[in-house]
Amino acid sequence: MTTTLRVVMAEDHYLVREGTRRLLEDTREIEVVDAVDNAAELLDAVAEHNPDAVVTDIRMPPNHRLEGIEAAHEIRRRHAGIGVVVLSQHAEASYALSLLEHGSDGLAYLLKSRVADVEHLVFALREVVAGRSVIDAMVVDELLAARRRTERSRLHALTERETDVLQRLAEGMSNRGIADSLHLSVSSVEKYVASVFSKLELGPAEHHDRRVLAVLTWLRES
Repeated sequence: MTTTLRVVMAEDHYLVREGTRRLLEDTREIEVVDAVDNAAELLDAVAEHNPDAVVTDIRMPPNHRLEGIEAAHEIRRRHAGIGVVVLSQHAEASYALSLLEHGSDGLAYLLKSRVADVEHLVFALREVVAGRSVIDAMVVDELLAARRRTERSRLHALTERETDVLQRLAEGMSNRGIADSLHLSVSSVEKYVASVFSKLELGPAEHHDRRVLAVLTWLRES
């Protein structure tokens, strides 16, 4: 016999919240013990009910930023045995990386468009309760694409110090300003700048300022 999972939900849109609740409860595999509309109430509900898992929107009041991810981290910190499924409208690699930055155990990142496939949502809930992770296939594709873009970027060849120098070039600093900022000599900065030009393949040019071209490369590829 399949064990019923006790779940707390957080979603600030009433119709989405109640619709998802109904879909989950109709499976008879999930009992939604509480449904709230913001991150603070989510943390209180988890403390009160000690559920098996949580389903939370990624953006909620008060700021509609990454409250769901922040709540997921806090829940996993306070209650390591509770799994968390984060729902998002976006296949955004940076959001997924933010969710998984402290480890992937017991966490899932799914797209809201998949919620109608309630079997997949229930599967994700059971996986996080078991301490495993689930990442939407579209998000995995975006993570891989971001990795490929990074590997192709010429910025990848820069050392940490060269990257520091290029960042300050992008801020409009002179060599003297960069030297003061990084506690280097001007001659050292000149060598780092020359190395940046070389690694970015910015050879001598009659009609273009290499500092400008370097900054454009930074803006395009960073």
